[in-house]
Amino acid sequence: MTTPTIVFDLDGTLVDTAPDLIGTLSWLLETEGLDPVDLTAARDLIGHGMRPMVEKALRQKGRGQTVAEVDDVFRRYIAAYEQRLTRESRPFPGMIAALDAFAAEGMRLAVCTNKIERLAVQLLEELDLARRFHAIAGADTYAVRKPDPGHIAFTVRDAGGTLDRAVMVGDSEPDIRAAQAAGVPVVAYAGGYTAVPLAELSPDVILDHYDGLPAAVRALLERR
Repeated sequence: MTTPTIVFDLDGTLVDTAPDLIGTLSWLLETEGLDPVDLTAARDLIGHGMRPMVEKALRQKGRGQTVAEVDDVFRRYIAAYEQRLTRESRPFPGMIAALDAFAAEGMRLAVCTNKIERLAVQLLEELDLARRFHAIAGADTYAVRKPDPGHIAFTVRDAGGTLDRAVMVGDSEPDIRAAQAAGVPVVAYAGGYTAVPLAELSPDVILDHYDGLPAAVRALLERR
């Protein structure tokens, strides 16, 4: 039987990156003469990738009406963000123990994120997490990204696994929609970043804490 592959989203799933993502965004908006964003409210902007996050934030402030302006602000956002990737970002409570449990069972682990690949790898390396994963796929790794199911399919392939023995762990609509379209069961983390209530997205499992993640994943694999 094929070794199971557990695929994780990054922002809002593996790591609480909102303080650095939104902190950088607020700083950048202030340099544009705009009010900063509220950390709690702006968490819902995360999930589809950093450029959509910046674009939505600008439009909320009445800016970003041209591609050229968005391009310029986004370029400066990336330059600033990579200087503080892990200033405040940390793995969510219970995540390290869950990763240890999966590794002890010999499962393959992978990351499938809408973050730019080099920033995802750098962030995970700075947190000493990169070594745990067989594949780390970002928004620019393939020709598609979540919610396209191909993003998950290619990530599982590159991790050495198969979709029929995979489980997705995510926190928002792109993760859940991509997994469902790929025919992969999905565990949704309620402590992440989502603009749509998780219950409306119908994931297989919703968890409030990662203490229950290993058992939830095992149960989903047993059903397959």
